[in-house]
Amino acid sequence: MSWQDVCGVDDLQPNSGICALVDGQQIAIFYMVKDQAVYAIHNNDPIGKANVLSRGLIGDIKGEPVVASPLFKQHFNLKTGVCAEDEQVVIPAYPVRLNNGRVEIQVMTASQSEGQKQEKASA
Repeated sequence: MSWQDVCGVDDLQPNSGICALVDGQQIAIFYMVKDQAVYAIHNNDPIGKANVLSRGLIGDIKGEPVVASPLFKQHFNLKTGVCAEDEQVVIPAYPVRLNNGRVEIQVMTASQSEGQKQEKASA
């Protein structure tokens, strides 16, 4: 996986989310100014069955950054993608970094994901 340039830091909404299309996938990117932290998760809410997580409210539960889905209000951990209300529900969380004023994300493409599955099966 390589780092992909997505947008400038100035394109982010402070203390809120935006959605970016990266390798054909909707990625929700959140910028928490106080912590100078950027998080990236898949935009699809698997419970509400819609691409809406970038519009959710961000906060924290027990010190862990979360987004509350705007549909049914489940909370997803921005670091891990785990749903606070049902830990069996997990969405992809992506490595993200700020580099020279740019936001870069590592997203696994479908072919990379398939390759990893095949490697695990042959091991």
